[in-house]
Amino acid sequence: MEEEETVVGLDIGTTKVEAIIAQDLGEGEFDVIGVGTTPSEGLKKGVVVNLEKTVESITKAVRDAELMAGVKPSSVYAGIAGGHIRSLNSRGVIAISEPHKEVTKRDVERVIDAAKAVAIPMDREVLHVLPLEFWVDDQPGIKDPVGMMGVRLEVEVHIVTGAVTSAQNICRSIRRADLRVNDLVLQPLASSYAVLTPDEKKLGVALLDIGGGTTDIAIFYDGCIRHTAVVGWGGENITRDIAIGLRTPLEQAERIKVNFGCALPSIVEPDETIKVPGVGGREPRPVSRRILAQIIEPRVEEIFTLALREMRRSDFADLLAAGVVLTGGASMMEGIAELAEQVFDMPAKVGTPITSGGLIDLVSSPIHATGLGLIKYALQSPKGGRRSHLTNNGFFEKILRIMKGWFKDFF
Repeated sequence: MEEEETVVGLDIGTTKVEAIIAQDLGEGEFDVIGVGTTPSEGLKKGVVVNLEKTVESITKAVRDAELMAGVKPSSVYAGIAGGHIRSLNSRGVIAISEPHKEVTKRDVERVIDAAKAVAIPMDREVLHVLPLEFWVDDQPGIKDPVGMMGVRLEVEVHIVTGAVTSAQNICRSIRRADLRVNDLVLQPLASSYAVLTPDEKKLGVALLDIGGGTTDIAIFYDGCIRHTAVVGWGGENITRDIAIGLRTPLEQAERIKVNFGCALPSIVEPDETIKVPGVGGREPRPVSRRILAQIIEPRVEEIFTLALREMRRSDFADLLAAGVVLTGGASMMEGIAELAEQVFDMPAKVGTPITSGGLIDLVSSPIHATGLGLIKYALQSPKGGRRSHLTNNGFFEKILRIMKGWFKDFF
């Protein structure tokens, strides 16, 4: 198989690094042919804190996926998250330049550039500029204005930014693993490609990607992303609560959470018990599973409450007819959807990746939502939207792009 026929999604998370290699079948379809997962030791809350360990984790995950797929990739689409992520909506307006007043692709590019002309601090990098809707002569609700007639073109865009240093450290880690970065993609945006249906995005839905270090939020309405946010709590916080509450090592607390965790004590049988290993060689002891659930519930409820606070900062929190979709590793916990319905007061479900073909039995789990979403993003997004410009010279490249735009407009 040729390398050009494959796409690689690299999910660099707080608890795991995962590489998924897929064969491009055309028309946005693909088969998963390789999966590699390894524990992540170099990140904290989505941010690189140890470059060498991050490089080692990336190298091992990609190597495992290569062995399974039988192909060696040279580039990846990588996810990015963390508390440094910020987003805002902006509007731009231009006069249509064509003599016959027909909107062209060049006009669309110009109006998006006008919307991007907002004050962004020097230490931040634009990750995504996502058009929400266009207006042609005050006619709203237009998704693609190319070919329409008018004299005035306006657009509203959703701009996602991240810390330059955080993006650079992720890119540097990937390059140190002898790979090229095709694009950095916001993780909840990538996950939405894997677990949300077009109907859910149209009606209005909130996606909560509960990872190890953070919980990433994305709100969709009328088919477009409207709001993004990050809560600095995730599955690791639940694991620490279990370790402290049951007096057991962190490794055992993680195992207990995965195998026996429940977010709603009322659905646990009162006489159900689990064996909890002791610290420092102490004998295991039986503990009621309901006690475990009583430790987990307050932390999960706190994460949901903080997420609800972030959702209410948008104008669409009361318009989510499709409710809440949970994904990520922690979303597999029993009772978590029922607790989400209580906190958010709207329907909730656990989102499983929507895919077919290839090694679907290995990836049909919320844990793999970001990795699969990165592949779907790469295959479905416009070719021109794919970027690899996040380098150490990001600021100077911004200036260069602006100057090129000036020359196009005036010469």
